[in-house]
Parts: sequence; structure tokens; C-alpha cells
Amino acid sequence: MEPFHTPITIPIPYTFNSNINPNIAASTNCTINPWMDCRIWSRLPQSLIDRVIASLPPPAFFRSRAVCKRWYGLIFSTTFIELYLQVSPSRHWFLFFKQQTLKNCIYRNNSSSSHHRPNCEAYLFDPENSKWYRLGVPLIPPGVSPASSSGGLICFVSEDAGSKSILLCNPLMGTLIQLPSTLRPRLCPSIGLTITNSSIDLLFAGDDLISPYAVKNLTSESFHIDGGGFYSIWGTTASLPRLCSLESGRMVHVEGRFYCMNYSPFSVLAYDVGLNQWGKIQAPMRRFLRSPSLVESHGKLILVAAVEKSKLNVPKSLRLWTLQECGTLWVEIERMPQQLYNQFVEIEWGRGFNSVAHGDFLVLIIKASDKALLFDFCRKRWSWISPCPYVNNNNNNGDDDGDDEELHGFAYDPRLAIPITALLEQLTLPFNSFTA
Repeated sequence: MEPFHTPITIPIPYTFNSNINPNIAASTNCTINPWMDCRIWSRLPQSLIDRVIASLPPPAFFRSRAVCKRWYGLIFSTTFIELYLQVSPSRHWFLFFKQQTLKNCIYRNNSSSSHHRPNCEAYLFDPENSKWYRLGVPLIPPGVSPASSSGGLICFVSEDAGSKSILLCNPLMGTLIQLPSTLRPRLCPSIGLTITNSSIDLLFAGDDLISPYAVKNLTSESFHIDGGGFYSIWGTTASLPRLCSLESGRMVHVEGRFYCMNYSPFSVLAYDVGLNQWGKIQAPMRRFLRSPSLVESHGKLILVAAVEKSKLNVPKSLRLWTLQECGTLWVEIERMPQQLYNQFVEIEWGRGFNSVAHGDFLVLIIKASDKALLFDFCRKRWSWISPCPYVNNNNNNGDDDGDDEELHGFAYDPRLAIPITALLEQLTLPFNSFTA
């Protein structure tokens, strides 16, 4: 999706590149199909037409802008954007980025080629129609990586050790807003983000940079702002539980709490935003889990992991548990069919996998591979996802950087406008609008 240049300072993309060729039957002869009679459709009120356009999925909306000047300019109309915020449905899609593996992110030096990479590119996946779209994000500067997502925004965080620079990006519109940097120097902290129409909460935890050669998981710090005028810029929160072992990763927000995985042995750390308090929750079958991860679906916390128990009467499997309202009890809700799991393990070959969920869908991405599985919570159906046609995962050219990159997915609701963006831009706090 390439940007075009307009008199405003923010380049806005106007087209999607899809792996599915749209069947557009544009004809000027209105008598071919009586249902498309111009004498009927040309008399529709503009307000009704705008409502229909505001409900279109993003690829269809950007294609529609080529119809006429008025439709082209709708994206700049305050009246249309207000209508869009009212009627546009939420879409449980996913956004994927090619990122280097965690090992290279930690041991990368400042001269790494990642600081000189070309313009950032993302891959939008529609799980309902199994379609891929390529999305250019040209304003993303080098030296930052996507870390979390919420409310139609992606949080990019600086890769270098030290105080973390933070950018909130709307990839669909190519806009960036820079937040104040964190106070404490960190290496690769765990990061959580939750955005509503009137508030934003951001949490960094662990990997305190005690010295240039050592980190410890000691502290966390949070950022909060809301439409009521209350804000807290990187206030230090309660200390992390003793002997916790975080690995760099994203957090999940569910009902006022941030959750992240704890290791050796596996458990779940929970931070209550209102109480400013950390707690630890025992994970199910914690001694037999492999590649565990936390996801959120319809306000529920779900633990996804492979189970590998040595006893023969407990077959290896991939299971999903959900945390009950009591906050301590896990209930198994799904188990991958054994035949499919055997196929999954054969492809995965012990490399591990990442999990991301959004709405009714869960995606399992096999590391260092173009293979991924999709699970539909409503239909209770597993299916393989067609590989992204814009990513070449067969790097046999001896390029070490290419070999160490893999797809990382984020829950993403593609939106033309985000209410919280206007709130951040209007504040007199030390925020900056990032422009090229």
C-alpha cells in the first residue's frame, strides 16, 4: 500500500496490494443488470452513501476512493470521520511484521544492519476470508520494533538498551505519535498496551539494566492518560514478585489486569492496574508445558501451550485453557486433534511457535517457517493458513540477517481514525507528532 502526497504533512495510503485479484465489473451501461439501474442508485442521499462507505472493509474503502473526487476526499472530512467512528464495525484481523529473533535483538550492536533497513512493511491478514494484504509503513524510523497493539494502534519501541523511546502508529493511515521515553534503562522488557476510546495504559516490566553487562527483573513502570484529564507519565509501580523470571515478550490486558508469562517453572504474573499490585498465578501442568503464551479473546485470558509428558498414557498435545473469574482456576477449553498435532509437530520440529488471538480467531505461527494454523473459536475448527505471498522465508543466499527474521503477529483492528489519537495531539504534555 503506497502513500500519496497531499498538502497535509502526513502521507496517507490509498491502495492495498492483495494476493487476490478483485473481480471488478465496472460498466457504464446501466441496463445490463436491472438491480444496478442508475435511475435508482443515483438518487440515493449522500448521507446514506457515506454510511455505506464508512462500513466498508479497508481494502474496499481505499479502492472506492478512485471513483470520484468526493469519495477521494472523504478521508479528509471531519463529518465523515465522525460518522466512521460511529458506524464502522470492529474487525478481528491480524498484522504481521518480519522481525529478528530475540537472540539477535539482545546481542545486536549499534552498527547492525537493522538500523539501516528499508521502509517498514507489514502484512495484514483477514482471517474470515483468508486474504493477505501488504501494507507499507514508510514513516517508521530505523532502530525500533513493534512490541504491542491495541485499539487500532501498534506500539513501536526502540531496540537499543537504555531508556526506551516509544511510538504509537496507525499503520493504515501512516501516522505516528511519539510518547515520552521510559525513565529506567532496560534491555528487552515485557510490554503491555491497552487503548480505549478515552484512555491509554502502557506498562513496561523487567529487564532492568543494572549494568552494561547484567539485567534483573526488579521493577515495572506505567504510563496512563485519559479523557478526564488524569495522567501519569511513567510512574514507578509496585515491585515485581521475588525470584520471577521474565523473558522479553508482550503482555495481555484483560479486565483491568496485565498478564505475562513467568518461567522456571512456568506461572503467570498478573498486575492489577487499579490496586497497583503484582501477583503470581500457577499455570496448569506447568512442568510439562512447551512454548506457552497468553492471549486474549472476548475478554477472556487464554493460555496456549504444547503439553509433553513422559508418561505414555498422556499423549503429547496442544491445549488451550481459560482463566476463570476467581483468578486462580484454569479450565481446559480446547485440544488440537491428535492427527493434526502430529502433523504440526513434524513441521515445527522443536523450533517453537508463537500465538496471537483476536476475537473469534487464534493464530499459531511456527518459528522460522511460513507455516501457521488458524483456530476458529466459534466453529471449533482448525485450518492451515495459506502462506503470506509477500514474504520469502527461504533465505538461501547466505544473508545471516535474513535467516534470523521471522513473522510476529499482533491483534489489529484496522481503523481510519482512533479517538485517543486526537486526545494525545491536543494535550500540552511533552508529546510530539512524528512527521517525516
